Amino acid sequence: MENLTPTKSNLIKAKSLLDFSKQGYVLLDKKRAVLIREIMMMIDEVDALQVQIDEVFREVYIALEHANVTIGSDTMEELSYSVPYASTFEKLGRSIMNVEIPLIRYEAEKIKPHYGFFRTNSAVDLVLVQMNEAQKLIFRMAEVENAVYRLALEIRSTNKRANALEKIQIPKYETLVSWILESLEEREREDFFRMKRFKGKK
Repeated sequence: MENLTPTKSNLIKAKSLLDFSKQGYVLLDKKRAVLIREIMMMIDEVDALQVQIDEVFREVYIALEHANVTIGSDTMEELSYSVPYASTFEKLGRSIMNVEIPLIRYEAEKIKPHYGFFRTNSAVDLVLVQMNEAQKLIFRMAEVENAVYRLALEIRSTNKRANALEKIQIPKYETLVSWILESLEEREREDFFRMKRFKGKK
């Protein structure tokens, strides 16, 4: 402040910067509230998905264990090579308050075994069905966990900016406006007394 001249033009600038900082804080606070609401909803979904995934994988391991016992682990390993990679999904995106959130569009297809009936049984089919279910849940879990991570980073960044405005910028400009107003009032009083004294001498 010592390098700033307390003039009316500087007062207008300081008031403008103060208003701008306050508006910025209000917008950041609203953004933070929206992001927190979104992330809380997603965290609830992550918890629910985790329970489902645990249950599905428990069933997968039981089915896999039964298949290994009935046809042998070597045969199961050979059969696993016949299962193709998932190709029915597409990575898209959406935006929440300018935060890019990944979306996985997954088109469920009819389950078709890619192996023959020779050396296989119903236990192998059950493994295929359960793994297909697990795959869907894993796609959704990957989507939601990635969204939660990105939203958490944005919330942290928004918090930093909002706190900087609230704790540093706004108080600084409020102090500056107050100092300029006091300086201008003091100058007006001095000018008034000077004019009075001048008139008294005349």
